[in-house]
Amino acid sequence: MRWPASLQGRLGLSLGLALTVLWLLAATVTAVIVRGELDEVFDSALRETAERILPLAVTDIVGREDQGITQRLAPIREHDEFFTYLVQDAEGRILLQSHAADAAVFPPWNGPGFRQTATHRFYSDAALQDTIRITVAEPLAHRASVAREIQMGLGLPLLILLPIALVAIFLAVRFSLDPLRRFRARLEARGARDLSEVPANDLPTEIGPLAKTLNSLLARLREAFEAERSFAANAAHELRTPLAGAIAQAQRLRAETQEPATEARAAEIEATLKRLTRLSERLMQLARAEGGRLRMDRSADLRAVARVVVDDLGRAIAKDRIALALPGTAVMSDIDPDAFAILCRNLMENALRHGAENTTVDVTLTADGLLSVANDGPVLPRDTLDRLTARFERANANADGSGLGLAIVAAIADRIGSSLVLESPRPGTSSGFQASLRLPTEVPGPTARRAA
Repeated sequence: MRWPASLQGRLGLSLGLALTVLWLLAATVTAVIVRGELDEVFDSALRETAERILPLAVTDIVGREDQGITQRLAPIREHDEFFTYLVQDAEGRILLQSHAADAAVFPPWNGPGFRQTATHRFYSDAALQDTIRITVAEPLAHRASVAREIQMGLGLPLLILLPIALVAIFLAVRFSLDPLRRFRARLEARGARDLSEVPANDLPTEIGPLAKTLNSLLARLREAFEAERSFAANAAHELRTPLAGAIAQAQRLRAETQEPATEARAAEIEATLKRLTRLSERLMQLARAEGGRLRMDRSADLRAVARVVVDDLGRAIAKDRIALALPGTAVMSDIDPDAFAILCRNLMENALRHGAENTTVDVTLTADGLLSVANDGPVLPRDTLDRLTARFERANANADGSGLGLAIVAAIADRIGSSLVLESPRPGTSSGFQASLRLPTEVPGPTARRAA
């Protein structure tokens, strides 16, 4: 038999087996003890029967006119006769016997006391100086039958009580393990990035230290992740000022120099510093996506945020390459507007930077919160799509960019309970790329409809 994998199954099975074995052992010991007591009771009854019948037999035999004649007593009514007897004289002649007595089963006289054969138990006694002898017999089958009935009486309740006891054990174990199941449910309900302490006040004493150790581990992991995010955010923030100064110095050098070679080197330095600035901004966004609060206590219309991001990119790099499609009703969501702006900007910049040049980027936000950004371009293989959400991963190693845009979007999607879906080719076409995710939304009320 294979041992169950669950703690509940192991406890239930072990307790059930222990109870069954103990019950059977107790029933067996009880049956043995009762059998011994029964033998004593039956021997006492056998002896008492002989002692009661012998005086009556002596009186009857002595008072007879015809001596030496065998007399068989007739029964008053039909009944099972468990005790049979013979009364004999010193020469072994039968003087008196019970109606069911079979002389063939009675052994030769061997003095008073108990004797036993393969089929009967006997008790013998004598009177009148051993001239009148009585032997009472009892079939051993009678004793065995009584013993079986007692054993059945002890064993039959097991068929009823044992299943009830097993069900009671199962329910008791299940009830006792309810706090552990609730603790497991609380763990399963958590997101991958939720490292807060798990409540464990209702756990049994034996499991409490395990939960305490787990919460201690979660606290250490949370501190380590927070330290990592804090370092990345602080380092990126502290780099902004010296990077801005270095870019200004590079631009001033380009303006003041008259040598073409020096101006080219200054331009390369400026471009490198700008890339480093963008990387520091992405690192701050990633730290915000992984550690900041992304769900607010109030809702806002996401359409306004999407328009601001599109307008900003249009003025900076897009030059009317973004086609924005918004619903006619408000898209109310409790996602932080800044986080939504970071999400939109990274998706749009990724499409503008890696899509086909001079083609339109389609940005669509539906009333139920589905945001999709699609661009034209070559089809990407499936294994490339699977790697794009990793940090510092690019579909084209020679393309400009930090490789953090889609990683930031994926982190935000995971924190708000959604998932980033990447498709290539984009739906309905044979080329291009599309990124989409569903945002948490609520049904707009009358105020939101009037505002729209």
